Amino acid sequence: MPNYTVRENDSIASIAKDHGFLWKTIWEHGNNAGLRAKRKDPNQLVPGDEIFIPDKGTKSVSKPVDARHTFTRKGEPTKLKLRLTVLDEPRAKEAYTLVFGDKVIHGVTDGDGKLEHPIPGETRSATLTLSEGAEVYDIAIGALRPVSDNAGVQRRLENLGFDCGGESGSIGDATRDALKRFQSQYGLEATGEPDDATRAKLEELHV
Repeated sequence: MPNYTVRENDSIASIAKDHGFLWKTIWEHGNNAGLRAKRKDPNQLVPGDEIFIPDKGTKSVSKPVDARHTFTRKGEPTKLKLRLTVLDEPRAKEAYTLVFGDKVIHGVTDGDGKLEHPIPGETRSATLTLSEGAEVYDIAIGALRPVSDNAGVQRRLENLGFDCGGESGSIGDATRDALKRFQSQYGLEATGEPDDATRAKLEELHV
């Protein structure tokens, strides 16, 4: 099977699901050793990355014919993790509704404003509703760019509650303001630039 070229909003889970594999089967294949060395984290793919997709194999299981059998597909669930903040403070114990596909989940954030739910690997979008419907957010689900990439810096800032004004890739005034607020909050020099110390702190905090 030819290599697959990663597209925007792809993730290792969605790629594996589309091709009928568990994500580890693809990620840990020997032909993807170069990509693993380059990206380190399977959830930080970049559009244009090439992933080897192996051919599917077959498995035979012997079972008696005079009984009913249940077969369970093994796998690891993909998880959506969010942290909600306002003015850089966690939105703790706040009710929310999360919708993806035909699934509707009602919950309450924890004491640090966090929520976490397993989702199907092919999920590429979700909707989060807060304040009894007064706030509605569309969430794009896909691979997170590496922190070495400016877009990776911006997505981590936004996920931690520092708004970049919709900027992606290029560093503009909104991103610089977000960087300064982040740097000030975490004891870094407030340069407004994504220097090595800032990238390292973003990677430490964005788990």
